[in-house]
Amino acid sequence: MSLPAPDSDALAASHALQRHIAAEIEQEGGAIAFSRFMELALYAPGLGYYSGGAAKLGADGDFTTAPEMSSLFGAALAQVAAAIIAQSAPRILEFGAGTGKLARDVLTALAEAGVVLEQYAILELSGSLRARQQEALRDFPCVVWLDAMPEAFSGVVLANEVLDAMPVELVRKDDGQWRRLMVTIDDGAFALVPHAPDADLAQRIGSQLSDADALPEGYLTEVHAVGAGFMATLGRMLAAGQGAAILVDYGFPAHEYYHPQRSTGTLMCHYRHHAHTEPFYLPGLQDITAHVDFTAMALAAQDAGAEVLAYMNQAAFLLAAGIGELLLRLDPADPMRYLPQANALQKLVSPAEMGELFKVLVVGQGVTLPQPLMQADRTHRL
Repeated sequence: MSLPAPDSDALAASHALQRHIAAEIEQEGGAIAFSRFMELALYAPGLGYYSGGAAKLGADGDFTTAPEMSSLFGAALAQVAAAIIAQSAPRILEFGAGTGKLARDVLTALAEAGVVLEQYAILELSGSLRARQQEALRDFPCVVWLDAMPEAFSGVVLANEVLDAMPVELVRKDDGQWRRLMVTIDDGAFALVPHAPDADLAQRIGSQLSDADALPEGYLTEVHAVGAGFMATLGRMLAAGQGAAILVDYGFPAHEYYHPQRSTGTLMCHYRHHAHTEPFYLPGLQDITAHVDFTAMALAAQDAGAEVLAYMNQAAFLLAAGIGELLLRLDPADPMRYLPQANALQKLVSPAEMGELFKVLVVGQGVTLPQPLMQADRTHRL
């Protein structure tokens, strides 16, 4: 691969993480689950991609998210949040707040609309990103940081590109049997090796993969056990309160995710705005993601007591949330302000950009979404 070379400090950090992972592989008898490798690569204290100190978001990082592209994204979310808050409580909980840009945009838009929040809580695993958030949000005294999910919550939960960064299991169909791909060391390098799945993973394969028996030999894909566990906890938290969670991410419903033609899975790595499929390349210096199985996520929340309120693509959600009207508040005669926002809006809603690949799942308890969102709902596609 032709990728930018890291500096010596970054390379040393990656080598330290590789030694850490190799030691755990040896300790575990020669192999660890891919989900554990992914967890260490992303979150190992001080060394993982999200727990280290490297820039991750924006032009100087590895990828750019919707909030970084335009404040209209956060302002549109704020309009939906205001409607939910009016039926629940003046609180917001955001998971994985990145640079703090989305929080700042939502808080600013709510303040302009006269919505007063009691609290905007952030649950952030990355120490370096938490520090950036604290700097970006220092003018908002209602912002606090949490170390764990509350048992009950009323208000609005936001999660933008959170599920895709949760560790996944890799599975492959070999000789008619589903195998769990684990990570071992072969000739000094990380490599995948097939093992029989444990009972829990075997059950998940049977329940989450659409028509698993009919998928072709050699079919490789992901199973989202960690994401489903997160959604179950989220569902219980919302069922114990009143409100809704808005989850934005790229992915598919199960019948599209586990399509016979999607035979190599969706695992993707991001390094300095280059996308590739090599998860063992410089662990700790690149993001590792997988598309989201929204059917599994919705069912996990529903089984835990929450209600699936809506599901649709990002374009439909943002347009129903009023992002077009927000753009019209800017003066087209001022091209320096108007054109960048119009171009960003095009990327957010265009089917060729983020509008179709990104989806929005809303789960909750005791609230009703605004009518335009209900009209755009496509839950039947799950």
